[in-house]
Amino acid sequence: VETTSRLAQWRIDNLASCTYRKSDPFRMGNWNWHLSIEKNRTLFVKLYPVISNLNKDQPPIASFFARVRSSLGDRTLIHPGIIDKQLKNDDFVWAIEIPLAGKFVIDVEFLDLKTRSTDGGEPASIWDRGFVDVRSSVTGLSSLGRMLSEDIHTDITINASEGSIRAHRAVLATRSPVFRSMFSHNLKEKEMSTIDISDMSIEACQAFLNYIYGCIQQEDFLTHRLALLRAADKYDVADLKEACHDSLLEDIDTKNVLERLQNAHLYRLPILKSCCLRYLVNFGKIFDIRDEFNAFLQFADRELITEVFQEVLAAW
Repeated sequence: VETTSRLAQWRIDNLASCTYRKSDPFRMGNWNWHLSIEKNRTLFVKLYPVISNLNKDQPPIASFFARVRSSLGDRTLIHPGIIDKQLKNDDFVWAIEIPLAGKFVIDVEFLDLKTRSTDGGEPASIWDRGFVDVRSSVTGLSSLGRMLSEDIHTDITINASEGSIRAHRAVLATRSPVFRSMFSHNLKEKEMSTIDISDMSIEACQAFLNYIYGCIQQEDFLTHRLALLRAADKYDVADLKEACHDSLLEDIDTKNVLERLQNAHLYRLPILKSCCLRYLVNFGKIFDIRDEFNAFLQFADRELITEVFQEVLAAW
């Protein structure tokens, strides 16, 4: 089974009657998983996690779509989807009555994986944790957040596209070499005590400052990831750029892969670019978004288009 981001793909050769096959284990989230197929009169597709003594008390609560398609692309069967279902052994079995011949591919695209909290609270997504908490918390003491939110001894104004926010030169200069350079030379930012960031909305700018001050919320981070990536690249905030990159790797799908690919090229993120190309080409998703891909080719950078076609030729 091949995996990328949240997609698992199993390619099956010709399957005879009265046959059972089980995939090698593959990693998704915190668990190893198996896919299995059993063919008699009906084809049964099963997905289940490997439950061990270490994780038996916290089995995954999964949301995903499943699809079976012929390798020639002439037939595709789509399961209606699973939302927040706890999986242990045979909790997901898909019975397919329509006969399939020749080679075919099973796709499982995970939307979310959750676990129940040990204190009995609501299940929480495993993919909502880890990208920002550590990186953001080490940027400063928790009191920095109060300095920003309560406008304590602020000494510079940041003008976004729809408003302005007061901040502190020392904090900005500590976190960004670009800001430090502005304040160290006789530039207008130093003389007028203002910074113009007209290409950011006020909400995205607030999220950018919240990250710098160590008080960003996960929801705000996810909402403004692309704007934060642009700001991180522009103002050389390396840890924010890394956090955006890591997060963007985790939920590539057909709706966002072309935009992610363009941004990976623009902001020099080779791992994200490679994952997007692999998702499109190696996993065959380029055929699912032909119209969007044709439109993408009209406006994308020529160098990027060349890379895409080189990837296609290499796969062929």
